[in-house]
Formats: sequence, C-alpha cells, structure tokens
Amino acid sequence: MEAKLAIFDTFKTKKQELTGEALRQRSIITTLATENNPIQMTRTAIAQRIAQENGTVWKNIYSGIFRDLDEILIPLGMVEEAGRLPLRRGPKALQEKGIPFYQLTQSGLLVSIALDEIIGREKILERFFVESKIDKEFGEQIQILTKFAPRFVYSLFKSYAQAYCSGKFSDLLPF
Repeated sequence: MEAKLAIFDTFKTKKQELTGEALRQRSIITTLATENNPIQMTRTAIAQRIAQENGTVWKNIYSGIFRDLDEILIPLGMVEEAGRLPLRRGPKALQEKGIPFYQLTQSGLLVSIALDEIIGREKILERFFVESKIDKEFGEQIQILTKFAPRFVYSLFKSYAQAYCSGKFSDLLPF
C-alpha cells in the first residue's frame, strides 16, 4: 500500500467531519510547525501534547503517532529526523542511539501553511520562502499579498495541498 497524506479525509457519511487519521496527521504537522524545542518534537512528546489537547491518555494514541510518522509522513517527505536526544536511563540501545526528534521538511512546511488551525502561519510562510529554492521575488510578492488578503493566500495553499492529497500530482515541490 502506498503512503497517502490524509489531512483532508472526511467520513463518507459526514463530509464535514475529519477522520481520526486526518486529525492525528494534522496535529503532528501542527506540533512540528509550531514547536522549536527538540524535547517537544519526539514521538512521546507529540503524543502527550495531542492527548492533552483532546483529553485522552497519550499511551492510547502513541501507536497511531508512531505509524503516521514512520509509514506516512516520513516516506512522503513531509517530516524528517532532525537529530537524537541523549537518554540517561532506560535500555542500553536507546542510551547509545538516543531518542529521535523530528522536524518538517519544505514539503511539510508547505502543507502546514494550508492548515487553518495553525496560529501564526505568516511566520511559517516566511520560513518556507527563506528556506526554499523558490525565486525570492515570488516569495516576497506572496508575503506582501498575505498582508492584504491572507484568506485568499491561505486558501491557495489549502487548494494546492488538497490537490496533492487527492493525487492530482505526486510531488509538492517545486511549488
């Protein structure tokens, strides 16, 4: 089975309601887009944050987070391992290797701009254009347009991400 980004998937009978997988993937992307502390960007920390926001137990959603990262978001190039945190206690193998923490790739940043629940998307948009290989003038024009018509610009990113998720094209970049 091929990995598919499910951030816009809805139930067949309730088209306005996102599936659990869609909500989980959106939450992972939101966490990685808005967090700067590597300690808060591990699988466990992501699961704990999402569980706290949803009033559930983090251990119940950890396997879903693990699967979404390892089988969907990383293979699609949305997320990458950013490094490893040293572990002082626990299994020797983990002490030697450390615990991985994650960050969004350029594709992941682009998708995060399409998510309405993220507050401060203008900073993510700015970061996307600073880190990308896209024509600087184009990036500046989009950022200026964002100041005057933010809903329009974000709806363009949302439509672009939805087209990717529905299989209209296979690679988000180059934008």
